[in-house]
Amino acid sequence: MKKAICVFAALLLLLSVGCAGTVAPEANEPIEPAAEQATVTPEPTATETSEEASPAPAEPTEPNEPETEPTTGILVIYFSRTGEQYSVGVIDKGNTAIVAELIAQKTGADLFEVLPVDDHYPMTYNALTDVAKKEQNENARPAYQGELPNLDAYQTVFIGAPVWWGDWPMILYTVFDTNDFSGKTLVPFSTHEGSGLSGFDRKLQKACPDAAVANGLAVRGSDAQNNRDKVTESVESWLTELGF
Repeated sequence: MKKAICVFAALLLLLSVGCAGTVAPEANEPIEPAAEQATVTPEPTATETSEEASPAPAEPTEPNEPETEPTTGILVIYFSRTGEQYSVGVIDKGNTAIVAELIAQKTGADLFEVLPVDDHYPMTYNALTDVAKKEQNENARPAYQGELPNLDAYQTVFIGAPVWWGDWPMILYTVFDTNDFSGKTLVPFSTHEGSGLSGFDRKLQKACPDAAVANGLAVRGSDAQNNRDKVTESVESWLTELGF
Protein backbone atom coordinates (compact mmCIF):
# COMPACT_ATOMS: atom_id res chain seq x y z
CA MET A 1 0.00 0.00 0.00
CA LYS A 2 2.78 2.36 1.01
CA LYS A 3 4.59 1.48 -2.19
CA ALA A 4 1.56 2.33 -4.28
CA ILE A 5 1.21 5.72 -2.63
CA CYS A 6 4.85 6.58 -3.41
CA VAL A 7 4.41 5.63 -7.07
CA PHE A 8 1.27 7.81 -7.34
CA ALA A 9 3.09 10.77 -5.78
CA ALA A 10 5.95 10.43 -8.21
CA LEU A 11 3.54 10.48 -11.17
CA LEU A 12 1.89 13.68 -9.91
CA LEU A 13 5.30 15.38 -9.63
CA LEU A 14 6.21 14.50 -13.23
CA LEU A 15 2.91 15.82 -14.58
CA SER A 16 3.24 19.16 -12.80
CA VAL A 17 6.80 19.74 -14.16
CA GLY A 18 5.74 19.00 -17.78
CA CYS A 19 2.81 21.43 -17.68
CA ALA A 20 4.93 24.23 -16.26
CA GLY A 21 7.27 24.19 -19.40
CA THR A 22 4.51 25.30 -21.88
CA VAL A 23 2.55 28.50 -21.12
CA ALA A 24 -0.28 29.42 -23.57
CA PRO A 25 -0.83 33.14 -24.35
CA GLU A 26 -3.92 34.95 -23.13
CA ALA A 27 -6.80 34.76 -25.52
CA ASN A 28 -7.07 38.60 -25.72
CA GLU A 29 -3.34 39.39 -26.06
CA PRO A 30 -2.59 40.92 -29.50
CA ILE A 31 0.05 39.30 -31.66
CA GLU A 32 1.64 41.66 -34.30
CA PRO A 33 2.31 40.07 -37.67
CA ALA A 34 5.88 40.22 -38.94
CA ALA A 35 4.90 42.63 -41.76
CA GLU A 36 3.85 45.30 -39.26
CA GLN A 37 7.00 45.23 -37.20
CA ALA A 38 8.86 48.58 -37.04
CA THR A 39 11.58 49.31 -39.61
CA VAL A 40 14.58 51.58 -39.15
CA THR A 41 15.34 54.24 -41.83
CA PRO A 42 19.07 54.82 -42.28
CA GLU A 43 20.32 58.33 -41.47
CA PRO A 44 21.47 60.34 -44.53
CA THR A 45 25.17 60.46 -45.07
CA ALA A 46 27.16 63.68 -44.69
CA THR A 47 27.39 63.99 -48.48
CA GLU A 48 23.63 63.66 -48.98
CA THR A 49 22.90 66.24 -46.26
CA SER A 50 25.35 68.68 -47.82
CA GLU A 51 23.77 68.35 -51.30
CA GLU A 52 20.29 69.02 -49.94
CA ALA A 53 21.42 72.06 -47.98
CA SER A 54 23.42 73.60 -50.85
CA PRO A 55 21.73 73.00 -54.22
CA ALA A 56 23.76 73.55 -57.39
CA PRO A 57 23.52 77.16 -58.73
CA ALA A 58 21.12 77.70 -61.65
CA GLU A 59 22.58 78.17 -65.13
CA PRO A 60 22.68 81.86 -66.15
CA THR A 61 20.01 82.80 -68.68
CA GLU A 62 20.79 84.62 -71.92
CA PRO A 63 19.21 88.07 -72.39
CA ASN A 64 16.22 88.16 -74.73
CA GLU A 65 17.13 88.93 -78.33
CA PRO A 66 15.26 91.88 -79.91
CA GLU A 67 12.34 90.69 -82.04
CA THR A 68 13.13 93.07 -84.87
CA GLU A 69 16.21 94.88 -86.05
CA PRO A 70 16.27 98.62 -85.26
CA THR A 71 15.48 100.88 -88.22
CA THR A 72 16.99 104.17 -89.34
CA GLY A 73 13.61 105.85 -88.95
CA ILE A 74 13.38 106.35 -92.73
CA LEU A 75 10.99 104.62 -95.13
CA VAL A 76 10.76 104.81 -98.93
CA ILE A 77 7.34 104.08 -100.45
CA TYR A 78 7.16 103.85 -104.23
CA PHE A 79 4.99 102.79 -107.16
CA SER A 80 6.72 101.86 -110.41
CA ARG A 81 5.92 100.22 -113.74
CA THR A 82 7.78 98.13 -116.28
CA GLY A 83 6.83 97.35 -119.87
CA GLU A 84 6.68 100.00 -122.58
CA GLN A 85 7.42 103.47 -121.22
CA TYR A 86 7.61 106.83 -122.96
CA SER A 87 10.99 107.62 -124.59
CA VAL A 88 12.79 104.57 -123.14
CA GLY A 89 10.97 101.70 -124.85
CA VAL A 90 10.31 98.41 -123.05
CA ILE A 91 12.01 98.24 -119.66
CA ASP A 92 12.32 95.44 -117.11
CA LYS A 93 13.04 97.74 -114.14
CA GLY A 94 10.81 100.72 -113.48
CA ASN A 95 12.17 104.27 -113.55
CA THR A 96 10.80 105.09 -110.10
CA ALA A 97 12.13 101.83 -108.67
CA ILE A 98 15.65 102.83 -109.72
CA VAL A 99 15.39 106.19 -107.92
CA ALA A 100 13.76 104.63 -104.84
CA GLU A 101 16.56 102.12 -104.46
CA LEU A 102 19.18 104.88 -104.76
CA ILE A 103 17.49 106.85 -101.97
CA ALA A 104 17.35 103.76 -99.76
CA GLN A 105 21.00 102.96 -100.48
CA LYS A 106 22.15 106.47 -99.54
CA THR A 107 20.01 106.81 -96.39
CA GLY A 108 19.76 103.23 -95.14
CA ALA A 109 15.99 103.45 -95.45
CA ASP A 110 13.52 100.57 -95.60
CA LEU A 111 11.67 100.02 -98.90
CA PHE A 112 8.00 99.36 -99.54
CA GLU A 113 6.78 98.88 -103.12
CA VAL A 114 3.11 99.61 -103.76
CA LEU A 115 1.75 96.70 -105.81
CA PRO A 116 -1.86 96.60 -107.02
CA VAL A 117 -4.10 93.76 -105.88
CA ASP A 118 -5.67 93.74 -109.35
CA ASP A 119 -2.82 94.50 -111.72
CA HIS A 120 -4.96 95.50 -114.68
CA TYR A 121 -2.44 98.06 -115.95
CA PRO A 122 -1.45 97.37 -119.58
CA MET A 123 2.16 96.79 -120.58
CA THR A 124 1.87 99.03 -123.66
CA TYR A 125 2.26 102.78 -123.20
CA ASN A 126 -0.86 104.13 -124.98
CA ALA A 127 -3.17 101.61 -123.34
CA LEU A 128 -1.64 102.37 -119.93
CA THR A 129 -2.29 106.10 -120.32
CA ASP A 130 -5.94 105.36 -121.13
CA VAL A 131 -6.37 103.32 -117.95
CA ALA A 132 -4.58 105.97 -115.88
CA LYS A 133 -6.88 108.70 -117.24
CA LYS A 134 -9.99 106.61 -116.56
CA GLU A 135 -8.96 106.05 -112.94
CA GLN A 136 -8.29 109.77 -112.50
CA ASN A 137 -11.67 110.74 -113.96
CA GLU A 138 -13.40 108.29 -111.61
CA ASN A 139 -11.33 109.40 -108.60
CA ALA A 140 -10.60 105.69 -108.14
CA ARG A 141 -8.85 104.16 -105.14
CA PRO A 142 -7.24 100.93 -106.41
CA ALA A 143 -6.35 98.45 -103.66
CA TYR A 144 -2.72 97.58 -103.01
CA GLN A 145 -1.16 94.42 -101.62
CA GLY A 146 -0.29 94.00 -97.96
CA GLU A 147 0.13 96.77 -95.41
CA LEU A 148 2.75 99.43 -94.84
CA PRO A 149 5.32 98.75 -92.12
CA ASN A 150 4.42 100.14 -88.70
CA LEU A 151 4.71 103.89 -89.28
CA ASP A 152 5.49 104.47 -85.60
CA ALA A 153 9.03 103.34 -86.41
CA TYR A 154 9.57 106.10 -89.02
CA GLN A 155 9.87 109.85 -88.83
CA THR A 156 10.77 110.51 -92.49
CA VAL A 157 8.90 108.91 -95.39
CA PHE A 158 9.99 109.34 -99.01
CA ILE A 159 7.13 108.75 -101.46
CA GLY A 160 7.66 108.38 -105.21
CA ALA A 161 5.80 107.52 -108.40
CA PRO A 162 5.69 108.29 -112.12
CA VAL A 163 3.65 111.32 -113.11
CA TRP A 164 0.32 110.18 -114.59
CA TRP A 165 -1.65 112.96 -116.26
CA GLY A 166 -0.05 115.65 -114.11
CA ASP A 167 -0.85 113.89 -110.82
CA TRP A 168 0.00 111.01 -108.53
CA PRO A 169 -1.26 107.65 -109.79
CA MET A 170 -4.57 107.05 -108.05
CA ILE A 171 -3.26 104.00 -106.18
CA LEU A 172 -1.04 106.40 -104.19
CA TYR A 173 -4.15 108.21 -102.98
CA THR A 174 -5.27 104.87 -101.59
CA VAL A 175 -2.04 104.83 -99.55
CA PHE A 176 -2.61 108.43 -98.38
CA ASP A 177 -6.23 107.75 -97.40
CA THR A 178 -5.68 104.51 -95.49
CA ASN A 179 -2.61 105.40 -93.41
CA ASP A 180 -1.92 107.98 -90.73
CA PHE A 181 1.08 110.13 -91.64
CA SER A 182 0.44 112.70 -88.89
CA GLY A 183 3.64 114.19 -87.50
CA LYS A 184 5.83 112.63 -90.22
CA THR A 185 8.08 114.43 -92.68
CA LEU A 186 7.00 113.37 -96.18
CA VAL A 187 9.41 113.79 -99.09
CA PRO A 188 7.98 113.39 -102.62
CA PHE A 189 9.87 112.36 -105.74
CA SER A 190 8.72 111.73 -109.31
CA THR A 191 9.89 110.25 -112.60
CA HIS A 192 8.72 111.98 -115.76
CA GLU A 193 9.57 113.01 -119.33
CA GLY A 194 8.99 116.75 -119.16
CA SER A 195 6.34 117.41 -116.51
CA GLY A 196 8.74 117.70 -113.58
CA LEU A 197 7.35 117.23 -110.07
CA SER A 198 3.82 118.16 -111.29
CA GLY A 199 2.76 119.57 -107.93
CA PHE A 200 3.36 116.28 -106.10
CA ASP A 201 4.35 118.27 -103.00
CA ARG A 202 1.20 120.43 -102.89
CA LYS A 203 -1.10 117.49 -103.57
CA LEU A 204 0.65 115.40 -100.93
CA GLN A 205 0.24 118.19 -98.38
CA LYS A 206 -3.46 118.41 -99.18
CA ALA A 207 -3.89 114.63 -98.84
CA CYS A 208 -1.90 114.49 -95.57
CA PRO A 209 -2.52 117.87 -93.87
CA ASP A 210 -1.07 116.82 -90.49
CA ALA A 211 2.33 115.95 -91.97
CA ALA A 212 5.22 118.21 -92.98
CA VAL A 213 6.14 118.03 -96.67
CA ALA A 214 9.77 118.64 -97.69
CA ASN A 215 11.18 119.72 -101.06
CA GLY A 216 10.78 117.02 -103.69
CA LEU A 217 12.93 115.71 -106.54
CA ALA A 218 11.97 115.12 -110.18
CA VAL A 219 14.04 112.70 -112.29
CA ARG A 220 13.64 112.02 -115.99
CA GLY A 221 12.86 108.39 -116.73
CA SER A 222 15.31 108.40 -119.62
CA ASP A 223 18.08 109.41 -117.22
CA ALA A 224 17.09 106.70 -114.74
CA GLN A 225 17.49 104.13 -117.51
CA ASN A 226 20.45 105.52 -119.43
CA ASN A 227 22.41 107.92 -117.21
CA ARG A 228 22.66 106.45 -113.72
CA ASP A 229 25.69 108.60 -112.78
CA LYS A 230 23.70 111.78 -113.40
CA VAL A 231 20.77 110.49 -111.36
CA THR A 232 23.05 109.39 -108.53
CA GLU A 233 24.59 112.88 -108.36
CA SER A 234 21.14 114.49 -108.35
CA VAL A 235 19.91 112.22 -105.56
CA GLU A 236 23.03 112.76 -103.43
CA SER A 237 22.85 116.55 -103.82
CA TRP A 238 19.15 116.59 -102.96
CA LEU A 239 19.63 114.40 -99.90
CA THR A 240 22.45 116.65 -98.69
CA GLU A 241 20.18 119.70 -98.97
CA LEU A 242 17.58 117.81 -96.91
CA GLY A 243 20.15 117.03 -94.24
CA PHE A 244 20.78 113.36 -94.98
